[in-house]
Amino acid sequence: MKVLVIGGAGYVGSVAAEALLSAGHQVVIYDNLSRGHAAAAPPGAELIVADLADTARLARVLARGRFDAVMHFAALSLVAESVREPARYFHQNVGLTLQLLQLMLGAGVHRFVFSSSAAVYGEPRTVPIAEDHPTVPTSPYGQTKLMVEEALRWLGRLAGLRFASLRYFNAAGATDRLGEDHRPETHLIPSLLEVAAGKRPFVEVYGRDYPTPDGTCIRDFVHVADIADAHLKALERLDWEEQIICNLGSGSGYSVLEVTEAARRVTGRPVAVKFGPRRPGDPAVLVASRSRAEQAIGWRPKYDNLELIIGSAWEWRCRHPDGYSRTD
Repeated sequence: MKVLVIGGAGYVGSVAAEALLSAGHQVVIYDNLSRGHAAAAPPGAELIVADLADTARLARVLARGRFDAVMHFAALSLVAESVREPARYFHQNVGLTLQLLQLMLGAGVHRFVFSSSAAVYGEPRTVPIAEDHPTVPTSPYGQTKLMVEEALRWLGRLAGLRFASLRYFNAAGATDRLGEDHRPETHLIPSLLEVAAGKRPFVEVYGRDYPTPDGTCIRDFVHVADIADAHLKALERLDWEEQIICNLGSGSGYSVLEVTEAARRVTGRPVAVKFGPRRPGDPAVLVASRSRAEQAIGWRPKYDNLELIIGSAWEWRCRHPDGYSRTD
């Protein structure tokens, strides 16, 4: 297939683009590089540096590309930021995604793989969370992902769109070539590794009074290569499935303090934390049921071990102490 990967120079998008190429697909990346890196675009992929809001450019790319499918990774994704800037999140994550869908359908592209989020569930009533759990987001970010999913269902029913919506829990880890390099870094594991590497003095832990064994949030971590593999499997399954909605999680969770201790063990270095107040919109526990992903797309995580995930990220960071900055 020929696949247009929106946001394919970002963390998850670049690993998915690399997986597509390894499977023999043709890849074109469309990314404005605001949060991605040109150096992360895998060799063999065409990189178009352009903004999703540039409708004329996007329309030309879609009209001339003869694409079989689109994968969409380009979204704002910080819960706390979405609480501060909700209008920006609705514009970027909903408005521009609907515009993309309209343009791709107009170009005759009817396969779409969407990066959704566990944030659609909000505060879980049962754990592990299954896909039939009520969707009551507690942040504008989660609401934007849910709104796109609702639009996809209607477009599937009325416009012939075949889609997969993959609800990530927490992507982490690195491949040999590709790793996590956000600026500034806000995700837990790379932030802990920045402390271990001497790049920052401590990691702020948001809240220690949650109803969990140690009072800190519990999260489900999945290796980024496993997430990329799920996108590939979902794309291939759309040949005979009209819609797929499933979680991408490990089925087990770790508290912030447990992840911190694992980072100390992996790196062999001290990792300081400082406790602060809770962040608005953060549920206490987010752990996935992965049963539907196993049934719907034949997916199970291969890297199902927290220390292995952290170790892969640490190895990448040791090889790239300044991230992608030396090659950008």
